[in-house]
Amino acid sequence: MRVLCLDIGDVRIGVAVSDPLGISTNGIETHRTEGQEKDVLYFTEMARSRGCERIVLGLPLNMDGTEGDRAALVRSFGAALEEKSGIPVDYEDERLTTVEAEEMLIEAGLSRQERRKVIDKVAAEIILRSYLNKK
Repeated sequence: MRVLCLDIGDVRIGVAVSDPLGISTNGIETHRTEGQEKDVLYFTEMARSRGCERIVLGLPLNMDGTEGDRAALVRSFGAALEEKSGIPVDYEDERLTTVEAEEMLIEAGLSRQERRKVIDKVAAEIILRSYLNKK
């Protein structure tokens, strides 16, 4: 089952997709947000064109595991995306994924400017890998 994963931020959305068997992940882009309605249409088309059977959104929980305002925004986006696409949406804890992505990119020797361009899609890959490992 191919899965699309989104790491939703205020300005950028990191995007990753799994292979059809749900074994490997690939960061495919960092999308600049254009507002919920346009973004929902964009990702609906992306999921359909790639044959995704499920969409996973990184859920920004507080460090104590509770949901705050950011989590509510992500859930609102997820509900709109599921309604528009007809594809089930799941949520995966994304705590510290950006930190993990940053550390990986630093170890790879990327400059701050290079890291900024790819960190969101790397974080989406980490979220997706975590989701797939649980399945």
